[in-house]
Amino acid sequence: MSDKKLSLLVIAGPTASGKTALGIALAKEFDGEVISADSMQIYKGLDVATAKPTAEEKDGIPHHLISIIDMDSEFSVADYAKLAKEKITEISARGKLPILVGGTGLYINSLIDDVNFDNAETDGSVRKKLAEEAELLGIEKLYERLKAVDPETAAIVPVQNTVRIIRALEIYELTGIKFSEYKKMNKGTECPYDLCMIGLNYADRQKLYDRINQRVTVMYENGMVDECRAVFENERLGTVCQAIGYKELIPYFKNEADLESCLDKIRQSSRRYAKRQLTWFRRDERINWVNMDEINNFDKIIEICKKIVAKSKII
Repeated sequence: MSDKKLSLLVIAGPTASGKTALGIALAKEFDGEVISADSMQIYKGLDVATAKPTAEEKDGIPHHLISIIDMDSEFSVADYAKLAKEKITEISARGKLPILVGGTGLYINSLIDDVNFDNAETDGSVRKKLAEEAELLGIEKLYERLKAVDPETAAIVPVQNTVRIIRALEIYELTGIKFSEYKKMNKGTECPYDLCMIGLNYADRQKLYDRINQRVTVMYENGMVDECRAVFENERLGTVCQAIGYKELIPYFKNEADLESCLDKIRQSSRRYAKRQLTWFRRDERINWVNMDEINNFDKIIEICKKIVAKSKII
């Protein structure tokens, strides 16, 4: 049996940077299939506000790990890593190139760094206590506590992400070890794949922000408000209600704010999220960065990426 590692192409970067289109284009070039690395696109029914690619956008390219989990189901990073590994193996067995596309850094790194989740500390009573504190005091209070004990994790976890904040504090309370250190301790010895990573960015940050602002406008035009209202009215969906694009509309649904101010909040939250994504990905020296705004031609961007892949020798 061959010990050769399976090849994996990763396309990462901030929201609205053009990852979806590039992933599809490179899948055509290299006979590949796309695996999503987006923590919200995994859920069924969250389509518009999570910018899931449409059938037309996919253009015949198979996409995996999109719309596979019910909105009221729990889903962890460990669950994602397990499913993604299975998909990489399946796609490779068909003679295709697996292409991981997305902006959830924790998902991507847990997979390519082979993080061991088998011994993950967990305690239902501790988690329940923290959840009750979040409900009583507000998640902001727990976020401040996380900043005090583990500023490295707090810097990359959104303040509205209740699940990850509680998980990080749970690890700390159970082990006395910061979540950021815990991840390093459980990291695999080496990447299990022959890896090529491409990161998308914009030299002029305002151009990325303009794309984000425009995307929110398009989402609104495509029915985002109705989609989010359905989520808001379902009391079982507490976790997904914290996603960007959903929670900002809650004041509108409660008649506490007008629609345009809530849409502006979505734009602002999305811009801040993009900054956090870039902070995360910039730490990874394996990423080959492409500034999308410095090459005003998509065909040229594809050619540059093809050269990066060729140099990596993953195919």
